[in-house]
Amino acid sequence: MKAKIVTGALAAAVLAVTSGTASATTSYWVRVAGHFSPPNAFVASSALTYDKELVPPASSIQVAQHGTDSGMTVSMRVEGLVPGHKYGAHVHQKSCGADPEAAGGHYQNVVDPKRVTAENELWLDFTADADGNGRAQVHKSWGLRPGGAGSIVIHDKPGASGDRVACFSVPFTSIS
Repeated sequence: MKAKIVTGALAAAVLAVTSGTASATTSYWVRVAGHFSPPNAFVASSALTYDKELVPPASSIQVAQHGTDSGMTVSMRVEGLVPGHKYGAHVHQKSCGADPEAAGGHYQNVVDPKRVTAENELWLDFTADADGNGRAQVHKSWGLRPGGAGSIVIHDKPGASGDRVACFSVPFTSIS
């Protein structure tokens, strides 16, 4: 078994493990964490809040992606948000920017600009508990296209619509 650790600009660790047999199974992990700050903060962050009431500065996010040849799981944990609020969260196509629209649209397994569905996308909707913490996880039998996903956007309400209130750039990976 061969292991390789790669560190990225976000200080994320990606672990790729392969065996030396012809029927090798490839797996990978991505784990990243950040604290939200406004886009114009003195210290730049990969986690941006566009609505400081719904996603207060210094609240936090952790994202993990685990995948194999047969699919992947993406999980997210947030802390310090508004207790009892129902949020939407989705994997988006691009990295975050000062403009909430910089992250592009939802990542879709099969690109279809006319249909937005949880089956074809990675939805991580959650309700913050009494302490303002939330978590969500989604498993898909498919993986991400190389370079096709760049962030998780948190919306002010669950489902396919709602204002973008925060964004976290994630170095998602794929099996290519």
